[in-house]
Amino acid sequence: MNIRLRHDAIVRILRRNGTSTVDSLAQEIGASRRTVLRDIGALRDQGFVIHSESGRGGGLQLDPASMQTTARLSVVEVFALIISVASMRAARSLPFSDLADSGLAKIEKALAGDKVRDLRRLLDCLYVGQLSPRQDISNLGSIDSELLPAFEAAFLQRQHLRFCYRDAKGVETVREVEPQAMLILPPLWYLVAWDFNRTDFRHFRMDRIAKPEIVNGTLFRRRHVPFEDDVCPFGDMRR
Repeated sequence: MNIRLRHDAIVRILRRNGTSTVDSLAQEIGASRRTVLRDIGALRDQGFVIHSESGRGGGLQLDPASMQTTARLSVVEVFALIISVASMRAARSLPFSDLADSGLAKIEKALAGDKVRDLRRLLDCLYVGQLSPRQDISNLGSIDSELLPAFEAAFLQRQHLRFCYRDAKGVETVREVEPQAMLILPPLWYLVAWDFNRTDFRHFRMDRIAKPEIVNGTLFRRRHVPFEDDVCPFGDMRR
């Protein structure tokens, strides 16, 4: 469980149970006592008021009022909501689009200025279109939950991304690329990347990507992605 998921789990447990001990939290989230204490400190730094009482019957308690003022979506969580709405709209399956847009606008207004800038940089890398009816989607798989957080670091910090990739024939290779854009042709999602070993763009189906990891210290430059020619082989695509 990564740090963000641990923090969310701790807040949920404290909110649900009222009082909990460090040991019981550690057991529930599958982490060490030291890790839980570090996570509690980090949550307090974020503004969560967590009281600690020693002795019999004591433990950790979360002040419910602090939930209202400190609970914030991360940039990647807001991005996930936006691209989900965008993909549903492209698939013509978003019946309450006005309400969805209004809700997303309110969420964006609640973000800090630096997070808004990061969100817009991610949105600049996003393209949404419609899938050709000729495209075979019979072997569609699930997308690794760690992929979008890895994209956040890769796109915002312009670092190489390494992952295992399984092609249409089932052959698995390890790839290292420069992430340049995300293409959504519902229900297929693609990572569009510059493959410097092949000196060309490649688009990778996200449901075929596994074990994504950032390659630190390998910065790259943004490139113009020729979507009309290279990315959408079936029919027209709109941004």
